[in-house]
Parts: sequence; structure tokens; C-alpha cells
Amino acid sequence: MPIAPPETQTVTRWKIACDGGEGALGHPRVWLTIPEDTGFVECGYCDKRYVIDREHASGDH
Repeated sequence: MPIAPPETQTVTRWKIACDGGEGALGHPRVWLTIPEDTGFVECGYCDKRYVIDREHASGDH
């Protein structure tokens, strides 16, 4: 059975929180900062990838 790729979410803030999104089945909330050079960051717990929408991003980085 093939392994599903990690979930990807496009966001408009450079600093985001990830908790696994599954309530009690998720993971501890972590804050992640998207590096300007790559434009994405991956959660170390669940491998979810957050990609910045540069056109609509706020300047909080």
C-alpha cells in the first residue's frame, strides 16, 4: 500500500501554530516560522507542510 504524502496547507502568516489538527489524537501545539528563502516549513511532529502565499502574506515575519 503506498504511503500518502504529507498534508500541505497554504497560509498567509509567516508564523503559524500546528497541533496535528485531530484534537486529542493530535500532538502538542508548536509554533513554526516559515523561512523567507524557502517559503515553506514542515511540522516536526506530523510532517504537515505550510506554504506561504506571498501575494497575500502579512508582514509578521
